[in-house]
Parts: sequence; C-alpha cells; structure tokens
Amino acid sequence: MRPVLVCALAIGLLATGVPSHSEVRLLGIGTLNGSKAGPGMDLSGQTFTLENGQAANLLGGIGSGLDYAGKGVFLALPDRGPNAMPYNPAISDTTSYVSRFHTLNIRLSPQKTQGELPLRVTPELVGTTLLYSSAPLAYSPGAGSVGRGEPNSNRTDRFYFSGRADNFSAAPQARRDKDARFDPEAIRLSKDGRSVFISDEYGPYLRQFDRASGRLIKTFALPENLAASTLSAVADVEIQANRRGRVANKGMEGLALTPDGKVLVGAMQAALEQDLAIPATKKLIRLNVIDIASGRVHQFGYLLTDGSGVSEILAINSHEFLVLERDGRGLGEDPPAVTKKLYRIDLARAVDITHLSGEASLAAVVDKSQVLDIVEALVANGTPIEAVPAKMEGLSFGPDITLNKRKLHTLFVSNDNDFVSDKSGQNRLYVFGYDRLK
Repeated sequence: MRPVLVCALAIGLLATGVPSHSEVRLLGIGTLNGSKAGPGMDLSGQTFTLENGQAANLLGGIGSGLDYAGKGVFLALPDRGPNAMPYNPAISDTTSYVSRFHTLNIRLSPQKTQGELPLRVTPELVGTTLLYSSAPLAYSPGAGSVGRGEPNSNRTDRFYFSGRADNFSAAPQARRDKDARFDPEAIRLSKDGRSVFISDEYGPYLRQFDRASGRLIKTFALPENLAASTLSAVADVEIQANRRGRVANKGMEGLALTPDGKVLVGAMQAALEQDLAIPATKKLIRLNVIDIASGRVHQFGYLLTDGSGVSEILAINSHEFLVLERDGRGLGEDPPAVTKKLYRIDLARAVDITHLSGEASLAAVVDKSQVLDIVEALVANGTPIEAVPAKMEGLSFGPDITLNKRKLHTLFVSNDNDFVSDKSGQNRLYVFGYDRLK
C-alpha cells in the first residue's frame, strides 16, 4: 500500500485523460517562475547581491527535492545556489547563497482545451524558509581574491548554512558537523509536520530543521565510509585527493521517510570512491537506512541499470520504495535525455553491506522493477526530446484526485534547473496519475 494522502480533489475530465489500470500516465505540467515579490524572485527577503552578481533571492533549482505536506501544500528544495556561471574557480563558482526551502500551494484543475493534458497545474510560492544554526558554524576566512564565506545576513544568534564550497574547517571528520557549507538535495517532512529532514552532497550531511523557523535541530551521524577524507573548495582537487567516500557533487542525493515516520533512507547519487575502484562495483549505490530514534544505520546495495546515478528515493510503505534513476543528459546538458526512470525496490530481504566491499557487497543487491520511463512519457505527450530536463530530481506523492468518477493517486516529479532558466529550462512540476503501482 502507498502512504495515505489527506486530500482528495474531484475533477470531471475527458475519459482519454484517465490512466488504464496499473498505468502511470502524465496528467499535467506546471511551471513556477516567480512570486509576489516579483518575476524570478523567492520570498526570502534576501534583496542584496551575491559574490557573482546574482540576486540572493533568485528563484531557481526548486526541484532538487519535493515533498507533500497535505491539503495542496508542497515543500520544494533548491540546492546550493546559482553557481552555473563561471566567476571564481577557486571556490567552484559557488556563493554564500543561504540554504533554504520553499513552501508551495499547487492547485490542480481541469484542462478545458481539447487535446491538452487533463490537468492544469498551477503552483504558487507562498513562503521561503532560510536554514540556520543557533550555534556558530565554520566559515571560510577568505584568501586572495576570495572574500569571507560568511553570509552577510548572519546575526549573533543566527548562523546561516550556505552554498560556498570553502565553508568548512580543518577539523577531523568526526567534528565536521559544524561546517557551514551545505548543498541540499532532498527534503522530507516529519510525521508530525513540525520539522524537515534534508540531505546534502557536501558531507554528505543529514540534518533536521524546525519547519517554521528553519533552525537546526539535529545533525545525524552517518557511516564514515560515505565521507571524503580530504576536502577542497575545488571539486577536481577533492576528487584527486580521495580514495574513499562520496565523489565530488555526488553525495546523499535522495531521501525517503517511511510512512510511520520512524526510518529515513538516504540514497547516494553514485558509487563511492572505494566502490568505483573495483570494476564489479562501479554501479553500486549505497542506500543508508537510518533509525531516527536510535541513530543506527544499515547500508543496502542498489545496482544502476542504465542511468549514471540516483536522484531520489520515495517510500511506498515500510519496506518498498521508488527510486529515480537518471543520466546527466537533457536540456541544460548535451546530448538529449535518454534515461529518467522510476524503479520499485523492496528492502525486506536486503543484506547489510556496511562493512562489505568488492564483490562481497554484490551478494544481495535489492531486486528492482521498472515502473515508469519519464522520458518516454513526456515525449509521447508532446514534449520535444531536446526539451526534457537533464536533472529530474524531486519525487513526491501528491493528493488523490477523481477523474470521471474514478479515484487516482498522483505522483509529482520536479526538475533542478540550476538557477539558469534560459539554458536549463523553467522550474517544472510533472504530475502523473495511477490507480496502483505495478
């Protein structure tokens, strides 16, 4: 069974828009390009300029993570900020853009034009929440042409997380939880709705924040085999200096929360350095199952089929999950998209591989079956192959709806446009409908 959704929306639509049994079908596409603050702006109130000349309240990348909060409300997550345009390679073109999440109201209504997709999807940005710690964080002091990494909105009791690649200290790995650099990639709302869990690519880190204020509540301790031993603000240098841990910019990309709210599952985007070094495990993704109350972590193996990495994971129930696997091709990259697929997996009989390496870690990888080919679905419904986004990264169940007196569940997929709408496309939300998953 899938998670229970708290909202049902009755919509009378054409029969041609209703998925057949066990079919996952595209129902609508929405875009979000601004807020009441203005076109291309979020609601953070950060009305100053970043180091690269971009606005600190630039609205972009909102599809890195997505989660449903009920009653048409979604939480949307941008990553580390506008760093797609070169300006300073010494810090990987990153800025002190403050980490944040957005609150959206998404309205689904009938599409009245014959031949269009059944649903009109209308997202509205209603809030932006900045992420901070009430205790001091480690920021870069700056050097040469690079200024300090501390966000200028910091206060004596509020220290913001930011996207600056050099905002880390020389502290041993065990004390890196104080690093200010944060590259958010996935978000899940707690069972009680009062906090959010956010995973990132830098640590990787897994942190819990108060939903209303954005204040840090907790940083989870993750297995040491995930972390890079040597850090650098320059991605290529960081890659060359490490023989274990996550590769640069491919940390904990996906995050799921089981329906009972007790267990998180964090998915690495790509194989760890130590797994990449062995031909047999170059496609091995480690799924980290975290008991929230105790902090205990178990790792299970997932093998990529034809994508280059995992973008997201979503809980169906306590042991079954949807995994979004993709390549790096599509709008914003070149050539056109090929692989953006959803797979269903079951961890019920999975074997812990935390302390295994090499071929031994392949002994019991999880079973998987394909649920949806997103590229195929978009192209079949009129999206040119050249316009399919490269970075399909957000995945969430949504409200139940009724089409022609038939109840359907909804599944939302979002893209990360890297804050560059003219090259990587608009912030889009793709809504799929189904009556049950295969």
